[in-house]
Amino acid sequence: MLSGVLCDLVTGEERVVADPDGKPAAHVACTVEMCSVTSSYDVAVIDEIQMIKDPARGWAWTRALLGLCAEEIHLCGEAAAIDIVTELMYTTGEEVEVRNYNRLTPITVLDHALESLDNLRPGDCIVCFSKNDIYSVSRQIEVRGLESAVIYGSLPPGTKLAQAKKFNDPDDPCKILVATDAIGMGLNLSIKRIIFNSLIKPSINEKGEKEMEPISTSQALQISGRAGRFSSKFKEGEVTTMYPEDLKLLKEILNKPVEPIEAAGLHPTADQIEMFAYHLPDTTLANLIDIFVDFSQVDGQYFVCNMDDFKFSADLIQHIPLSLRVRYVFCTAPINKKQPFVCSSLLQFARQYSRNEPLTFAWLRRYARWPLQPPKNIKDLVELEAIHDVLDLYLWLSYRFVDMFPDASLVRDLQKELDGIIQKGVHNITRLIRMSESQRMLNLDSSPAGKQGQLLGAAKPSLGEAVDTAMAESLSSKSLASKLVRQGRLTPHMLRQLRKEWLKQQTDEERARAENGRHSERMRRKKNDPNAH
Repeated sequence: MLSGVLCDLVTGEERVVADPDGKPAAHVACTVEMCSVTSSYDVAVIDEIQMIKDPARGWAWTRALLGLCAEEIHLCGEAAAIDIVTELMYTTGEEVEVRNYNRLTPITVLDHALESLDNLRPGDCIVCFSKNDIYSVSRQIEVRGLESAVIYGSLPPGTKLAQAKKFNDPDDPCKILVATDAIGMGLNLSIKRIIFNSLIKPSINEKGEKEMEPISTSQALQISGRAGRFSSKFKEGEVTTMYPEDLKLLKEILNKPVEPIEAAGLHPTADQIEMFAYHLPDTTLANLIDIFVDFSQVDGQYFVCNMDDFKFSADLIQHIPLSLRVRYVFCTAPINKKQPFVCSSLLQFARQYSRNEPLTFAWLRRYARWPLQPPKNIKDLVELEAIHDVLDLYLWLSYRFVDMFPDASLVRDLQKELDGIIQKGVHNITRLIRMSESQRMLNLDSSPAGKQGQLLGAAKPSLGEAVDTAMAESLSSKSLASKLVRQGRLTPHMLRQLRKEWLKQQTDEERARAENGRHSERMRRKKNDPNAH
């Protein structure tokens, strides 16, 4: 509630009614996927409209733009979206008014890189694109006697807010933030200087292929714009890189014009898939999606969003007897397919549903092995984050299947308790990192930040680590390997793994040749032995 105006909150996992009596407020804030296209509004505001081009989630912005029943729709975002929005609105007969706004505080790209963590200042934010780099940089900051807050995408919302509050608090000794690009949206942070630890970020293209490319101009601007925000205590922002060799590239990226968005994302609806399935009754859902996408014809203003995550879930639960509509809903549930426990939970939830067995609070507590203990190392922390994701999955499904997931309020209380446990772990994340290193659970030497740590006074690596690193650096000095490392397609860790696989393959081949040689020798002996049968 701001200025006495009641406002409800709607997300995929949560509904919060501002009125104490439970009456719907006249205003509602919601995630873009959850906006209602059947309710009528006087005014609707869609933020980050440039996300309409996102390969995975672009469909949600297209649906909101074309489907919201509002007298007036305000769109906020990059100028790159102006052309596509104007074109789409022309087809619907709507009027478009464009207003440009200038940034209220200046931002400067510095002429020198940070080079050393010894040069950190209060209000600095180091941006990394991998958890390993987050861990390594945090550890190196601690070595220098400084405190840092940590924010990355898989942290629960409460933990992110707690870390942001810690960093923003002028009375807290924590003056440094280490974060992924998760800071680009949804958090108010008092940052003076953004420092890019790397400019290479893994991404998924429209074909579902993983790419390791430099960040785009749009991404660079979004992240850089966090420095010196109008609402923060810093009235000017600064941007630089950790390494001098990256600074030139950063300037080139930021000086490029943002390319106009050419197409908006679409996603097949449950009704469309059901209609399609009528003609192909024995086809799996994943194959139905493939056929539907192959047969779809969209004009140049649209593209079909990547459906790989949907198909992954469809294949995962294919053997479970569910109606097509229910199966579709389960497959649209947002899960992290890199987390085995989250994937197995989706499978277990679907199996329980198919048996008509409600997933009760008591059952979920047993399934999550509650009560949970504070994390002792990074592995424990990752497992707790996965359990938090599973509770998110339960809550998401509880709003679609109320009878089968009946204990949403109890699960939400459980999730808040878990958020608190995770907060304690993240508050002491450098201690968790130290424990993981001592238990050989975490190898930070493979990351760019880990390499920097060695250069700037990190703990001396073991002999085995030193040999592996030297070997990786030797390999990377070769022309092809060096090129792949520079492009971010290979890391020293990957090179070490390739070396192990190559040596194993060579050993297996040598054993096979030796065995063949021995076999041939035995055959020759048998042939020359007159007593052989």
